[in-house]
This record gives sequence, C-alpha cells and structure tokens, in this order.
Amino acid sequence: MPPTRLERWERTAEWPLTAASLLFLAAYAWPILDPDLPRPWRTACEVVAWATWAAFAVDYVVRLLLANDRARFVRTHLLDLAVVVLPMLRPLRLLRLVTVLSVLNRYAGAALRGRVLTFVGSATVLVMIMAALAVLDAERDHPDANITGFGDAVWWSFATVTTVGYGDRFPVTTTGRAIAAGLMLVGIALLGTVTASVASWLVQKVQEVEDESEAATRRDVAALRADIAALRQELGQPSATADGRRSAAAPPG
Repeated sequence: MPPTRLERWERTAEWPLTAASLLFLAAYAWPILDPDLPRPWRTACEVVAWATWAAFAVDYVVRLLLANDRARFVRTHLLDLAVVVLPMLRPLRLLRLVTVLSVLNRYAGAALRGRVLTFVGSATVLVMIMAALAVLDAERDHPDANITGFGDAVWWSFATVTTVGYGDRFPVTTTGRAIAAGLMLVGIALLGTVTASVASWLVQKVQEVEDESEAATRRDVAALRADIAALRQELGQPSATADGRRSAAAPPG
C-alpha cells in the first residue's frame, strides 16, 4: 500500500524537526548556563526559540490539513498540540524536544524490547537534562534557592527521576515544584517500564529453557522408539507403527 500524503510529509519533516529540537535545546540552555551572556546573544537565542516554535506550528498545521479525519488527528496528537500552544510558558517550551523522542522510538530497533529499552534510556537522559535546565532557570534568582548551579540541578534531577529524593537539593518556587512534580511522575513511569521490560525478558528466558527441554525430551523419546523398533525387527517381533498399530515382522528369508 503506497504511503499517504500525511505519511510522506511526516517522513520528510521528521529529521528537520529533530534538528530544530536540538537547536532549540542549545538556544534554551545557553542563557541558563551562562547568566552573563551578552544581550545580542540572548536575543539570538530568543530568535532561534521562536523560529523553532514556528517550524513546529507549520508542521502541525500541515499534518492537520493532510489528515483524513481531522478531529481524530487532534485527539490523538494532543502532545503535538501542546508543543504549539504552550510557547508562552518558558519551562513548557521544552516540550518541543518530544520530536527527538519520537525519532528514537521509530529507529530504536526492530525488536519491541529493544525499542522500549532504547527509548526509555534515551528519554531518561533527555528528560533529566530538560528538568535540570528548567528548574535551574526557575530557582536560581530566588533568595532561598539551594539549586543555584547546573551541577546542583543535575544532581537534583537524578535524585528525583529515580524516586530517591535525597533531600539536599529541592525547589522552593512554585514553578520549580511544578517541574519536580512532573519529573516525579516521569520517574515512576520510567521505573515501571524498565521493571516490566526486565520481567518480560526473564519470562522469555524461562520459556526458552522450557521449550528446549521439551524439544530434547521429544527427541529422546523418538530416538528410544526407533531403537525399540529396530530391536524388535532384529528379534523377529512385531513392531509398533506410528499410529499405534502393530505390524508383523517379515519371516526370515
């Protein structure tokens, strides 16, 4: 079946949007990591951020126009819609990086478990970096903040996404706490995915051992039956055929 116009567009736009996502990540991170960045460079980063938003908006509109069922397209692409309609909320601008995750999910591998593990591992690293940048941006200028550097933010992100909650670094602003709540939910989901993947792998390995044991048993039984049949032939006794009936051995010539 030939690809539809929507599928052709998605294939064409996927990698350019991924490049735009990574470019946006650099433009978003640079002013946060370098608070003393000169104003012209900050302006350039803002221009890049808005340009990537425009690219995502164009992509969403084109896909919506090419979809056969537009209402269903909107219902099944809510996250893409959020990428377009939430650019005014600075922490949520990082939703644009979901295109990177979609590409990783598509090209992770043929096996389902390989796709899951590759996607989960890549998503975990990307989400941790996103959350660290967002919480640092929200927390650094608060007088009571204890997350004031990127190293603190990464450590907090690692402790939060693993659901450990070490407690030496924590957000004090409303925005920072909202980011923390989202990261906790992501951490629980990722932990559950990893646990399910490991459990599935163990079950598969046990099933493979059982299948090999049963196959070996069947081979041994078949070989034993063949030996018994050959012995009966040598003794001139009737042997059992495959359907359970006995056949008389030919008299010795």
